[in-house]
Amino acid sequence: MTNQEKNLIATILLLVGLVALIDLATDAKSGTYWWHLFTEALIAAISLFGVFWLVKDNFQLKRKIQLEEQLSEDLRQQSKIWKKQAHNYLQGLSHSINQQLNVWQLTNSEKEIAFLLLKGLSLREIGQLRETSEKTVRAQSTSIYAKAGFSGRSQLSAFFLEDLLLPQQDLPDIVPPEESSPN
Repeated sequence: MTNQEKNLIATILLLVGLVALIDLATDAKSGTYWWHLFTEALIAAISLFGVFWLVKDNFQLKRKIQLEEQLSEDLRQQSKIWKKQAHNYLQGLSHSINQQLNVWQLTNSEKEIAFLLLKGLSLREIGQLRETSEKTVRAQSTSIYAKAGFSGRSQLSAFFLEDLLLPQQDLPDIVPPEESSPN
């Protein structure tokens, strides 16, 4: 039920309740039967309770929306902090990988392919991305493995990624304060 529909129903119930109360007051002065007065009082009470219920529900819904918006904003801020931290770490990792690729004396083209291999792209995807044939990429990747002294992609990946996955007990619990403040 939309908010507009709830407001319409609450308005109608309020009118029914007010009309029933007015009729109850006039009937009480004229000496009407008790069961008629009781029926009108019941109609007024049910109508006004319906108004109360809809208005209460509307306020609760608005409060939930405010809380969800606040939670969403908090998560956006946490995401910004995490992305900033991750970016800094990834920059350092990329720099370290590049230094090792220099030690292996890879050409710029081979370095680019090595990074794409580490990202998990297939030889076909790398060829499409670099606008070269899959056969050329295969030859360059074989050259990379030979210069590094590896037999394939898994050894290349393991060389760089093996120590990144620390056991759970070795993970740091504290984020340095300068990195945890939102910008």
